[in-house]
Amino acid sequence: MGIYSNHILPRLIHLALGSKELGQIRARALAGAQGVVLEAGFGSGLNLAHYPAGVTRLLAVEPSPGARKMARPAMARAAFPVEFVGQDGQALALPDGAVDCVVTSWTLCTIPDPARALAEFHRVLKPGGRFLFVEHGLSPDAGVARWQQRLDGLEQCIAGGCHLVRRIDALIGASPLRIAALQNFYGPGPCTHAYFYLGRAERAT
Repeated sequence: MGIYSNHILPRLIHLALGSKELGQIRARALAGAQGVVLEAGFGSGLNLAHYPAGVTRLLAVEPSPGARKMARPAMARAAFPVEFVGQDGQALALPDGAVDCVVTSWTLCTIPDPARALAEFHRVLKPGGRFLFVEHGLSPDAGVARWQQRLDGLEQCIAGGCHLVRRIDALIGASPLRIAALQNFYGPGPCTHAYFYLGRAERAT
Protein backbone atom coordinates (compact mmCIF):
# COMPACT_ATOMS: atom_id res chain seq x y z
CA MET A 1 0.00 0.00 0.00
CA GLY A 2 1.15 3.54 -0.70
CA ILE A 3 1.56 6.46 1.66
CA TYR A 4 -1.90 7.85 0.89
CA SER A 5 -3.83 4.59 1.32
CA ASN A 6 -1.83 3.34 4.30
CA HIS A 7 -1.25 6.53 6.30
CA ILE A 8 -3.39 9.43 5.11
CA LEU A 9 -6.67 7.76 4.13
CA PRO A 10 -7.18 5.88 7.44
CA ARG A 11 -6.84 9.16 9.33
CA LEU A 12 -9.25 10.95 6.99
CA ILE A 13 -11.80 8.16 7.43
CA HIS A 14 -11.33 8.22 11.20
CA LEU A 15 -12.05 11.96 11.24
CA ALA A 16 -14.96 11.75 8.81
CA LEU A 17 -16.69 8.89 10.64
CA GLY A 18 -15.79 9.78 14.21
CA SER A 19 -18.42 12.45 14.92
CA LYS A 20 -20.83 12.35 17.87
CA GLU A 21 -23.79 12.19 15.49
CA LEU A 22 -22.42 9.13 13.72
CA GLY A 23 -21.58 7.62 17.10
CA GLN A 24 -25.26 7.77 17.99
CA ILE A 25 -26.13 6.02 14.74
CA ARG A 26 -23.48 3.36 15.45
CA ALA A 27 -25.07 2.73 18.85
CA ARG A 28 -28.47 2.20 17.21
CA ALA A 29 -27.02 -0.23 14.69
CA LEU A 30 -25.11 -2.23 17.31
CA ALA A 31 -27.84 -2.43 19.94
CA GLY A 32 -28.64 -6.06 19.09
CA ALA A 33 -25.06 -7.34 19.14
CA GLN A 34 -24.28 -10.19 21.53
CA GLY A 35 -21.92 -13.09 22.08
CA VAL A 36 -19.02 -13.56 19.66
CA VAL A 37 -19.04 -10.79 17.05
CA LEU A 38 -17.23 -10.61 13.73
CA GLU A 39 -16.74 -7.03 12.55
CA ALA A 40 -15.75 -6.70 8.90
CA GLY A 41 -14.22 -3.34 8.02
CA PHE A 42 -13.10 -2.73 11.59
CA GLY A 43 -11.16 0.39 10.63
CA SER A 44 -9.72 2.34 13.56
CA GLY A 45 -12.08 0.73 16.08
CA LEU A 46 -14.72 3.46 16.23
CA ASN A 47 -17.48 0.94 16.96
CA LEU A 48 -15.85 -0.43 20.11
CA ALA A 49 -17.26 2.23 22.43
CA HIS A 50 -20.82 1.50 21.24
CA TYR A 51 -21.14 -2.25 21.69
CA PRO A 52 -23.66 -3.36 24.35
CA ALA A 53 -22.79 -5.41 27.40
CA GLY A 54 -23.86 -8.71 25.82
CA VAL A 55 -20.79 -8.87 23.57
CA THR A 56 -18.21 -11.34 24.90
CA ARG A 57 -15.54 -11.32 22.16
CA LEU A 58 -14.86 -9.45 18.93
CA LEU A 59 -13.08 -10.79 15.86
CA ALA A 60 -11.90 -7.96 13.61
CA VAL A 61 -11.27 -8.01 9.87
CA GLU A 62 -9.44 -4.99 8.43
CA PRO A 63 -7.24 -4.74 5.31
CA SER A 64 -5.45 -1.48 6.13
CA PRO A 65 -2.25 -1.73 8.20
CA GLY A 66 -2.60 1.96 9.07
CA ALA A 67 -6.14 1.51 10.40
CA ARG A 68 -5.14 -1.59 12.37
CA LYS A 69 -2.34 0.37 14.03
CA MET A 70 -4.69 3.25 14.85
CA ALA A 71 -7.18 0.80 16.41
CA ARG A 72 -4.77 -0.59 19.02
CA PRO A 73 -5.55 1.96 21.81
CA ALA A 74 -9.31 1.43 21.44
CA MET A 75 -8.78 -2.35 21.46
CA ALA A 76 -6.83 -2.09 24.72
CA ARG A 77 -9.69 -0.14 26.34
CA ALA A 78 -12.45 -2.52 25.19
CA ALA A 79 -14.52 -4.31 27.82
CA PHE A 80 -14.11 -7.64 25.97
CA PRO A 81 -11.28 -9.38 24.09
CA VAL A 82 -10.62 -8.05 20.58
CA GLU A 83 -8.36 -9.72 18.03
CA PHE A 84 -7.61 -9.40 14.34
CA VAL A 85 -8.55 -12.54 12.39
CA GLY A 86 -7.96 -11.47 8.80
CA GLN A 87 -7.85 -8.75 6.19
CA ASP A 88 -10.48 -9.82 3.62
CA GLY A 89 -14.20 -9.99 4.32
CA GLN A 90 -14.63 -11.93 1.07
CA ALA A 91 -12.59 -14.89 2.39
CA LEU A 92 -12.92 -15.31 6.14
CA ALA A 93 -10.49 -17.64 7.90
CA LEU A 94 -13.22 -18.94 10.24
CA PRO A 95 -15.16 -22.21 10.36
CA ASP A 96 -18.85 -22.44 9.54
CA GLY A 97 -21.17 -21.22 12.30
CA ALA A 98 -18.35 -19.64 14.31
CA VAL A 99 -20.01 -16.38 15.40
CA ASP A 100 -23.26 -15.12 16.88
CA CYS A 101 -23.24 -11.80 15.06
CA VAL A 102 -21.61 -10.09 12.08
CA VAL A 103 -21.31 -6.29 11.98
CA THR A 104 -20.46 -3.84 9.22
CA SER A 105 -20.52 -0.06 9.38
CA TRP A 106 -19.90 1.89 6.17
CA THR A 107 -18.07 -1.14 4.76
CA LEU A 108 -20.12 -2.77 1.99
CA CYS A 109 -19.56 0.34 -0.11
CA THR A 110 -15.88 -0.54 -0.41
CA ILE A 111 -15.65 -4.35 -0.53
CA PRO A 112 -14.86 -5.27 -4.16
CA ASP A 113 -17.30 -8.20 -4.26
CA PRO A 114 -20.04 -7.53 -1.68
CA ALA A 115 -22.07 -10.57 -2.76
CA ARG A 116 -19.14 -12.83 -1.95
CA ALA A 117 -18.65 -11.12 1.41
CA LEU A 118 -22.33 -11.50 2.31
CA ALA A 119 -22.15 -15.20 1.46
CA GLU A 120 -19.19 -15.48 3.82
CA PHE A 121 -21.08 -13.64 6.57
CA HIS A 122 -23.92 -16.15 6.17
CA ARG A 123 -21.48 -19.05 6.32
CA VAL A 124 -19.77 -18.02 9.57
CA LEU A 125 -23.00 -17.10 11.38
CA LYS A 126 -24.60 -19.64 13.68
CA PRO A 127 -28.17 -20.64 12.75
CA GLY A 128 -30.35 -17.77 13.91
CA GLY A 129 -27.35 -15.42 13.99
CA ARG A 130 -27.63 -11.74 13.15
CA PHE A 131 -26.00 -9.45 10.62
CA LEU A 132 -26.17 -5.87 11.91
CA PHE A 133 -25.32 -3.09 9.49
CA VAL A 134 -25.28 0.63 8.88
CA GLU A 135 -24.19 1.52 5.36
CA HIS A 136 -24.47 4.33 2.86
CA GLY A 137 -25.59 3.93 -0.72
CA LEU A 138 -27.87 4.88 -3.55
CA SER A 139 -30.60 7.39 -2.72
CA PRO A 140 -34.16 6.95 -4.04
CA ASP A 141 -34.29 10.69 -4.77
CA ALA A 142 -33.60 11.17 -8.47
CA GLY A 143 -31.64 14.41 -8.12
CA VAL A 144 -29.36 13.01 -5.42
CA ALA A 145 -28.92 9.76 -7.33
CA ARG A 146 -27.79 11.63 -10.44
CA TRP A 147 -25.09 13.38 -8.46
CA GLN A 148 -24.06 10.08 -6.89
CA GLN A 149 -23.61 8.61 -10.37
CA ARG A 150 -21.51 11.61 -11.43
CA LEU A 151 -19.29 11.48 -8.34
CA ASP A 152 -18.95 7.70 -8.04
CA GLY A 153 -15.73 7.36 -10.05
CA LEU A 154 -14.02 10.18 -8.17
CA GLU A 155 -15.17 8.74 -4.85
CA GLN A 156 -13.60 5.40 -5.67
CA CYS A 157 -10.29 7.09 -6.47
CA ILE A 158 -10.02 9.23 -3.34
CA ALA A 159 -11.82 7.04 -0.78
CA GLY A 160 -10.22 3.64 -1.16
CA GLY A 161 -12.69 2.14 -3.62
CA CYS A 162 -15.85 3.45 -1.93
CA HIS A 163 -18.98 3.36 -4.13
CA LEU A 164 -21.82 5.85 -3.77
CA VAL A 165 -24.36 3.97 -5.89
CA ARG A 166 -24.74 0.54 -4.31
CA ARG A 167 -28.26 -0.52 -3.32
CA ILE A 168 -27.46 -2.07 0.04
CA ASP A 169 -30.94 -3.52 0.55
CA ALA A 170 -30.82 -5.18 -2.86
CA LEU A 171 -27.37 -6.63 -2.20
CA ILE A 172 -28.42 -8.13 1.13
CA GLY A 173 -31.76 -9.24 -0.28
CA ALA A 174 -29.98 -11.19 -3.02
CA SER A 175 -27.74 -12.94 -0.49
CA PRO A 176 -28.58 -16.02 1.62
CA LEU A 177 -29.39 -13.67 4.54
CA ARG A 178 -32.95 -12.54 5.25
CA ILE A 179 -33.59 -8.86 6.04
CA ALA A 180 -35.60 -8.64 9.27
CA ALA A 181 -35.52 -4.86 9.86
CA LEU A 182 -34.45 -1.87 7.76
CA GLN A 183 -34.48 1.91 8.19
CA ASN A 184 -33.47 4.38 5.48
CA PHE A 185 -32.67 8.02 6.20
CA TYR A 186 -30.28 10.86 5.47
CA GLY A 187 -27.57 11.19 8.08
CA PRO A 188 -25.22 14.10 8.71
CA GLY A 189 -23.16 15.19 5.73
CA PRO A 190 -23.73 15.70 2.00
CA CYS A 191 -26.81 13.90 0.69
CA THR A 192 -24.68 12.11 -1.92
CA HIS A 193 -22.67 10.44 0.85
CA ALA A 194 -25.19 10.20 3.67
CA TYR A 195 -28.18 8.19 2.51
CA PHE A 196 -28.06 5.45 5.12
CA TYR A 197 -29.32 1.88 5.31
CA LEU A 198 -29.52 0.69 8.95
CA GLY A 199 -30.88 -2.71 9.78
CA ARG A 200 -30.68 -6.33 10.74
CA ALA A 201 -30.56 -9.49 8.65
CA GLU A 202 -30.62 -13.04 9.90
CA ARG A 203 -29.40 -16.48 9.02
CA ALA A 204 -32.27 -18.91 8.90
CA THR A 205 -32.30 -21.59 11.58
